[in-house]
Amino acid sequence: MKAHNKILYWIPRVFCILAILFISLFALDSFSPGLTIWQQLGAFVMHLIPSFVLTALLVLAWKWELVGGIIFTLIGITFMPFIFKHNYNMTQDLWHCISVIMLINLPFVIVGILFIINHFKNKK
Repeated sequence: MKAHNKILYWIPRVFCILAILFISLFALDSFSPGLTIWQQLGAFVMHLIPSFVLTALLVLAWKWELVGGIIFTLIGITFMPFIFKHNYNMTQDLWHCISVIMLINLPFVIVGILFIINHFKNKK
């Protein structure tokens, strides 16, 4: 495998792992002093469900790049209006909402596109 093919192979995978780790950081909100340790751990696991789903999708994309790329792109695009609406209702700040979408959704759209590009590049 050529060096540029290796780079194109690894970039979406590493970028996806980093994006999943970033999403996982939000699970730390589940720890609060008013709850028992078991309630906090239960809430923590519940908050990690999106990370578990995204990790399963990464495993799928690792094997079938085209399918995984389409799924990641659709996830990133599909959730944009929901996240925008939720944040806009909380802050009433357009630029804040756009920055949140850029941080949360855009990495998965980019990962999906990179998986698709890598699939077609390897197919040649």
